[in-house]
Amino acid sequence: MRIGLLGTGNVARALAHGWSAAGHDTLLGSRRPTERTDLGLPVAGLSETAAHAEVLVNATPGGASVELLHSIGAPALAGTLLIDVGVGLSDDFTELSHPNSSLAEQIQEAFPLTPVVKTLCTMDSTVMTAPGALGGPSTVFLSGDDTEAKRTTGRLLTDLGWPPSSQLDMGGITTARGQEHFALLFMGIAGGLGGVHTFNINVVTPPTPQRPPSE
Repeated sequence: MRIGLLGTGNVARALAHGWSAAGHDTLLGSRRPTERTDLGLPVAGLSETAAHAEVLVNATPGGASVELLHSIGAPALAGTLLIDVGVGLSDDFTELSHPNSSLAEQIQEAFPLTPVVKTLCTMDSTVMTAPGALGGPSTVFLSGDDTEAKRTTGRLLTDLGWPPSSQLDMGGITTARGQEHFALLFMGIAGGLGGVHTFNINVVTPPTPQRPPSE
C-alpha cells in the first residue's frame, strides 16, 4: 500500500520505517523537502505526497495540522483515508489546543469527504512501532465515523505489531477527544516515571465467567 506521511519528525519517521519494513511504499511529506534529504527515507512536497498516497497519515504538530491540510486542498484529499496521530499542545505541554473538541474532529469537519481515523496518539513513537518490546500486552485505540476506514487502519496497525486483540474501537470521531486528552495524563505518568516516555496502558476487563460443564 502507498502510505504518505505528512511530517518528518520522530513520529513520521518511526511509522515510515515500521510500514516500510512490513512491505508498504512510504513517502514523507514536507513543506521544505529539499532541506530534508538526510533522513534516509524518501521525502517529497506535501501535494506530491498526497497525490502518491492511498492512505495519508497526519504526523504534524496539532496546532498547525488543519492549516497545513488546507494548503494541500480538499479536492486532493477527498476520498483518501487520513490517519491522524497528532495532538495539539501548548509549547510547555501543559494545555490542549482543542480543550473542548479534538484535532481529529476539526479535520473531519473541515474535510467531510476525507474519512478520518484517530489512533496511536496515546504513546510515544517507540511504542507505536514496537509494542512487543513492552513487558506485556497493551491497547491502541481507534476513533472514526467510517467503518471501512477503521478496518484498513486496523490492518495497518497489525503490520506495526498490534494484533486485533490489542485494538479497541471506541466509536465515532467524537471519541477522539478522549484519546487526545490522554496527552495530559501521559505527561503526568512520564513525570512520575522520572522522565521515561516509553510505556503504554492496557485496558483490562473482568474475566468472562466460566459456564459450568453440562451434566
